[in-house]
Amino acid sequence: MADKNTGDSRLESLDQENRRLKRAVEELTILNDLAREIGASTNSQKIMNTIIRRALRAVRAEQGVITLVDRKSSTPMRTLVRTMISSADSRPFHLDQSILGWMILNKKPLMVNDPPVDDRFRGVRWDESIQTLLAAPLLVKSELIGVLTLYNKKEEDGGFAEEDQRLLAIIATQSGQVVENARLYEEEQALFRMKEELRLASGIQHRLLPKTSPQVSGYDIAGVSIPTEAVGGDYFDFMLLDGGRLAFCLGDVSGKGLPAALLMSNLQATVRGQAPLAHCPKECIERANRLLFGSTEPDRFASLFYGILNPHNHDLCYCSAGHEQPFLIRKGAEPSRLEAGGMLLSFLEEVSYEEACVSLDPGDVLVIYSDGITDALNGLDEAYGEPRLLDLIQNSMEESAADLMGRIIREVREHAGDRPQFDDMTLVVIRREVSET
Repeated sequence: MADKNTGDSRLESLDQENRRLKRAVEELTILNDLAREIGASTNSQKIMNTIIRRALRAVRAEQGVITLVDRKSSTPMRTLVRTMISSADSRPFHLDQSILGWMILNKKPLMVNDPPVDDRFRGVRWDESIQTLLAAPLLVKSELIGVLTLYNKKEEDGGFAEEDQRLLAIIATQSGQVVENARLYEEEQALFRMKEELRLASGIQHRLLPKTSPQVSGYDIAGVSIPTEAVGGDYFDFMLLDGGRLAFCLGDVSGKGLPAALLMSNLQATVRGQAPLAHCPKECIERANRLLFGSTEPDRFASLFYGILNPHNHDLCYCSAGHEQPFLIRKGAEPSRLEAGGMLLSFLEEVSYEEACVSLDPGDVLVIYSDGITDALNGLDEAYGEPRLLDLIQNSMEESAADLMGRIIREVREHAGDRPQFDDMTLVVIRREVSET
């Protein structure tokens, strides 16, 4: 009888060892197949779907969810990505914030086989359909990047077992870095696409600006726009009108980057469309304002200086929509500012603007600029300012328009030093030549 009992005991031990070995082989197969499948992909969504599908099959659960944590957010428990797969006909479960908070604090596997009475989650109102829960942290260098959660063990006679928890923890450990790598790869690709789009947008915007200065008898004219980013919100333009007149403008739209560039393009197209139809600067500005008001967001505005030069009688008529007042420098006279106009474009739909006309004499210099010139800051937070700009213009009146423009840009950059350019810098210089042919 003793020999029989000993034999039975040995058979039982062998049977247990066989089951353990079989379980180990199955786990190794699961992990090997998972590693091979997710290692061949860089698509984070596909990888997470594979992880959940394999995990559901491995521990025989009904539903699985991967929740990635937004580590850049000021609220670290905010869900960034949620992927769910269900093997049962049931509505999707949401990872409770209490469980996510527990996982952030503990960073270890969690098994809950009787949710309503679990002391770790007193006061938590569980979904009645959640009978059991198994969760494991997705860690990268001991930092929580997400949680893999499985709901409802399929067996009716019990919940999740310790071996289920152990296997899910291994799957999560194996998957964390792969998910993170895929997400980083996608972010890198998105950044690359964004940079490429900005490069293309920058090229398009650059082509919208005048390629050469207009050739007007008796005048020396130059313009430049230097964006602070790949694309900017400043622009300048020259347009030939009937009778040999020259229309010119300099605009500055609110904001920076691509949104500002899009509004700038809209403004340029609007002004170009209205300039040949309007009889005077005032009319062009008022028409442009109505059109922009109807096509821009309520928080988007633009300033614009618009003028028409008649080279035959040397009259310059202009209208300013909330723009920096240009400097008109005359020999032997006090500097003056071109002030006539009104409020910013697109602020109100119906606005009446004023215009004025001045006569340009030989040697007169007109400098139109955006606030990126005068507002440029140095390391001591000192703006370049209008006094410096005025003094530079007065001391450089004999220079060509292009040389004066270049001198202004250089001095502004020297003033700023190592401080990055904060705003777009745009200039238009119009100089009536002293000796005319």
